[in-house]
Amino acid sequence: MAEQVVQFYPRVESGRVAKIGLFLRQHRRLIIATQWVVVVLYAAMVIIPAFLPLPAEDAHIWDNLRLFAQFCFWGLWWPGVMIATVTVGRAWCGLFCPEGALSEWVSRYGRGKALPGWLKWAGWPFVAFVCTTVYGQLVSVYEYPQAALFVLGGSTVAAVGLGLLYGREKRIWCRYLCPASGVFAVLAKIAPLHYKVDRAAWDRYEGDFEPVNCAPLLDVRRMTSASECHSCGRCAGQREAVTYSARSPFAEILDLAAPARTPDALTLIYGVLGVATAAFQWTVSPWFLHIKLALAEWLVEHEHFAPLDNDVPWWLLTHYPEANDLFTWLDGGLILGYLLGGGFLLGSLLLAGLALAAGLLRTPALSWQRLSLALTPLAAASVILGLSMLTVSHLKAEHLWLGWLPWLRIALLSAGGLGSLWLALRLIAGARAGRLRRAGAVLAMFAPVALMSTIWTLVFFIW
Repeated sequence: MAEQVVQFYPRVESGRVAKIGLFLRQHRRLIIATQWVVVVLYAAMVIIPAFLPLPAEDAHIWDNLRLFAQFCFWGLWWPGVMIATVTVGRAWCGLFCPEGALSEWVSRYGRGKALPGWLKWAGWPFVAFVCTTVYGQLVSVYEYPQAALFVLGGSTVAAVGLGLLYGREKRIWCRYLCPASGVFAVLAKIAPLHYKVDRAAWDRYEGDFEPVNCAPLLDVRRMTSASECHSCGRCAGQREAVTYSARSPFAEILDLAAPARTPDALTLIYGVLGVATAAFQWTVSPWFLHIKLALAEWLVEHEHFAPLDNDVPWWLLTHYPEANDLFTWLDGGLILGYLLGGGFLLGSLLLAGLALAAGLLRTPALSWQRLSLALTPLAAASVILGLSMLTVSHLKAEHLWLGWLPWLRIALLSAGGLGSLWLALRLIAGARAGRLRRAGAVLAMFAPVALMSTIWTLVFFIW
């Protein structure tokens, strides 16, 4: 007779935080039920508004389903996800994400094919994030539910398709191709809550245990970073070595034994602080407007009218005549150039400061990749500030009092900038370089923080 498999939950010395992880492991059915509720809500907010008419001029978020869904999804949901990631790690991914849940569920019935080599390329999350960010701006994904359905629906279909092809109760999409995965991986590094693995306790454990099904395909025994962990709780208490615990939000970045991968560094510099910042601010940038007007005048003077044509499919460029919102080919080209060109320029300026600091320190452990992680608090503040701009636009439309907003923005930007400077100082203090070189490195690390602070100051208080 086959040996009966008994559900086994190890005894672990734990405090209140650790008990949360054990609770999640012991109540997996509750988590799955919650995920299906989120799937239904997600589908409703993405699908239904796409088939509703434009809201009337006097419509409000509390009496118009389209506005309500837009506010909930882009104004509350996504900023909330980013805030959650920097506080509790990637719990959104492991406990709530509808795409992850669907991908894992369908993989039970999939073909289970071997993963192709191209799929494992570490740069896909960065490429997917940049492409999704740029394309979302071209089709105005924040403003129009048809565009949101096309982008997010396509992402969900891809997640399900990969699960059917390659998954074996795993989240292939989340691990390798999710556009948000790279951003989550960076922001989770400063989360004060994480799953800590005691490698020595793991190796010496000799009792019975139930193998862990780690959906994002992690080697739990060797896990030293919160970047890839989905914080689902399945491994909590495993071999009396895995504990959900509190830590300093800067502990991982200051730990020179923790990984500092190039894909994470590029996502941080060119993705979150580069392209995403350009995407958040191009609509209010006078530079963009001046370039557009100058090019439009030149085209008219030289009778080149084709770039000024606005008869473009809505799924390629924003095209909503009923809202009097039509992008021309010139608009599309300028947005593409501004986001990619501006993002590359901004990222390169940031990288120059990091590379200069690393060159001055001449310490192998303090590479530009490691130093880039010092900018994580600033990146977190930047992406939260950017996503909250839509939240603010909805609140302004409802004529709510927002006198507190400038102070909140100053506080958040200051916290991000000061946190990054403090991390940079701590990293540089451990270098073997002389005082003069370390002083130069401090100035080099100050430059990226000053640059990003200047850009957001322009956006919120000058433009």
